[in-house]
Formats: sequence, structure tokens, C-alpha cells
Amino acid sequence: MNRPLRKVAVAALVMFAALLINANVVQVGEARSLKDNPHNVRVLFSEYSRQRGPIVVGGRSVALSTKTNDALKYLRTYPGGPVYAPLTGYYSLTIGTTGIEQADNDILSGSSDKLFVKRLSDVFTGREPQGGAVVLTIDPRAQQVAYSALAGRRGAVVALNPKTGAVLAMVSSPSYDPTPLTSHHPAQIQQSFNRLRNDPNAPLLNRAINQSYPPGSTFKVITTAAALSTGRYTPSSSIPAPSSLSFNDSNKKLHNFQGETCSGGGRMTLADALRISCNTAYGALGIAVGDDALRRQAQAFGVDRSLSIPLPVARSAVPVQQGQALTAASAIGQASDAMTPLQMAMVAAGVANGGVVMKPYLVAQERAPDSSVLTVAHPQQLSRAVSSTVAAELTSMMVGVVNNGTGQAAQIPGVTVAGKTGTAENVPGKPTHAWFVCFAPAQDPQVAVAVIVENGGTGGVTAAPIARQVMQAVLR
Repeated sequence: MNRPLRKVAVAALVMFAALLINANVVQVGEARSLKDNPHNVRVLFSEYSRQRGPIVVGGRSVALSTKTNDALKYLRTYPGGPVYAPLTGYYSLTIGTTGIEQADNDILSGSSDKLFVKRLSDVFTGREPQGGAVVLTIDPRAQQVAYSALAGRRGAVVALNPKTGAVLAMVSSPSYDPTPLTSHHPAQIQQSFNRLRNDPNAPLLNRAINQSYPPGSTFKVITTAAALSTGRYTPSSSIPAPSSLSFNDSNKKLHNFQGETCSGGGRMTLADALRISCNTAYGALGIAVGDDALRRQAQAFGVDRSLSIPLPVARSAVPVQQGQALTAASAIGQASDAMTPLQMAMVAAGVANGGVVMKPYLVAQERAPDSSVLTVAHPQQLSRAVSSTVAAELTSMMVGVVNNGTGQAAQIPGVTVAGKTGTAENVPGKPTHAWFVCFAPAQDPQVAVAVIVENGGTGGVTAAPIARQVMQAVLR
């Protein structure tokens, strides 16, 4: 064979090899992404030909499929409505899939490898194939109470079992009804979606896990943890509490809420500073502890981690701060501090659980169509945030906040509650965000809660009563 023919032969072989490699990449390597692509109409029509499994809360289906008489054999509906929409998401013919509908699509659609034997059995027996069920960890009473308490205001509530990390309530407000988005009429779907997408209140946003906020004084729990963990401070340590705090790198001064004076003598105990939420005391404490220690402590509670519950969670952050003024602002939950409500619930839960932060999770079980259990969630430790000694000291201090401080609106008769208020500045000229984080009973915590009401004023007035109702719903 002469040289030109050899070159042609080699080129042809290379091209055939490239075609074979590409075919394998597409058919094998990209099979999962192609199958999960919401615009893959062929897969959608296949899935609509069988009954999709339910999403279950407390024995009740909050998302299910019913038979129709049209070309698409099943219609997805949401009996849970707006109360559960941020969790269930929607399963739509034209605009894709979100929430648990997306995260657990393989179980719900029946395409999971865990259901392979069931699918094979259906082929041989002629039974109509079905999807499996996803059972959530949500306490239905707490979920409904949290949703009702927010009363349509922009905000979020997250409640966790501090001992396991199970999500007991996760509400984002305002919410929406997913059912119109799952119609079999594309024009109606698009009309409903456009209305929601253009709503200035952003009802499609899951504020509980996908929106971060300045945490305000709830961050003082983290600052306190960092200080106690140094071994140089105890709850009874006397710390500076000036009327205003000056810095060596800024002409600005830090003042207390509404210009108040925390202590006539300019000093107070650390416990009292947390109890009345003294900004100047905590600004000075943050400077003394140092920016690096504050950031490390926040990270020990889970900040700056990628989380999936299995819904994706936005990262919370405590960026590096340069200089005294910014470090002081960060120590009181301002500057560039940004926390999701889930993250602040994790902070409260970590203190409640003796310093151990458990990984939050939303799915309790996955079940086959015959109700047999495929998977069961097992609690996992995420991190140790503080020692058990520091956690006990923090608990005692947070009980003081509720008993005699800024968080008295969270008191529950006969139950000892530990908590911390937060009043966070955000957009200049806008009312402050209202925060509250807490857990109860303080001696044997069963629930940890974080509440934010956007532009809701002060945490002790607006957010604490909501948290109280959610705790009562769980403890009942």
C-alpha cells in the first residue's frame, strides 16, 4: 500500500474510532443527564404513561398522580398546596421539575435502579408500572402552624430535630400552588408560570434554603461560642460595654440599638450582654477574639459548606473582614455575613445537641409501590461546633435571653426555652429583618427553630412569637 492510501486508511480508522467513542459517550456517559433533561419530551411522555409515586407527609399524600382520559395518562396534583410547595416543587410538562419532584425523580417516576426487580416483575405479570413513594421528615402540624403564623409575609421558618438533623418544618412565604404548573395544556402552564415568575414577592423562591440574609444579633450566638471556646471567657466574665465603640481604622462608631446604653458603668458580664443583645459589647468582643476565630467558629457550625438535604442549599458565608470596624460589624451579624434560615437553625440545633451539628435531611424513607421500604434515613454528624461544656454555657445564656431578656415573647408555660433575637439591617431606608433562633426544652431539646420575617422590625416582637408557636406544635 502506497503512502497516500495508508494516510487515507489511517484517517478513516481514526474517524470510525471517534464515532464509536462519541456514541459510547452519548449512550453511556451522558445517559443519565439526557434522561434527566426536563426538555426531553420522549422521557416525559414515557413517564406520564405510568402512575408517578406520591410524596407523603404524616401518612398523607401532598403530591400525587391521578388518571386522566387524555394522551398523557396521569395528571400530577398537589393536595398540600402552598404549604408544601417549596418542598414538593412541581413536575411540569413544559417548564421542568423542581424540589423533591426533581431530587427524587428516579424513585417517584419508577426509573430508579432500586426498583429494577419491580419493573421486571411488571413486565412478566402485565401489571401497570408505578413509581415509588418518598416519605418526608416533616411534622404536618408544625408545618401548617409555621405557614399560618407567617401569614403571607415574606420570610421563612425552619425547624429541626437537633438530635438527628431531621427537618420538622420548612416554610417559605409567600408560597404558590404548584397544581396549575402541572396542567396538560402548555399555554396554561406558561401563563401560570409567567405570573409567578414576575411576582415581585418571588413566591417561587425557597427562602428557607436558597436565600441568605444578614443574621443580625442571632450571630452573637456564634460570637459567644468563639469567645467561650478560647478558654479566656466564661458567662460571668466582665467585658467592655461602652455607649459607643470607636475603631482605629474608621471614623465611624458602632452604637447600640436606638442609641441605648447597655451599662452605666461601661462594663457588663458576657451573659448580660447576650441577654440584652448589647452591640457595643459584642463589637468589642469580636475584635478581641479576632476575625479568624469568628470565621472558624461559623464554619464549625456548617457555614461555607455545600449541603443537599437532598434539595440544594445556598452557601452561608462569613467572609474575611479587614480591620476593626468590619470585624466588629461581623461579630454582630452585619458587614458581609450572610446566612440562610436553615443555617441559623443548624446553629441553634448544634448548641442544643451538646455542641454537635447533625446533617439536616428531609427524606425519611423511600418506598416501593407495594409500600415496602427501599431506604431509611440514618442521622449523620456534620461537625462538632463546640465542646459540651461550651454548649451548656451557651444554653444557660440563651435561657436568660428568653426568661429575662429580649426574647421573652418566646416563653412557653411549663417549658424552658433557649433563644436569641436578631434585628438585621439590610437595604438602607428599609425596615430591619426580624430574626429569632431557639430550641426547647432546654434540658432535653426536641426542636430547634429559626424564623426570619423580611423587613419585619425587631426579632423579639415579630419573629419570637412565630418560633414559640412552632415549638409548641412540635412539643404539643
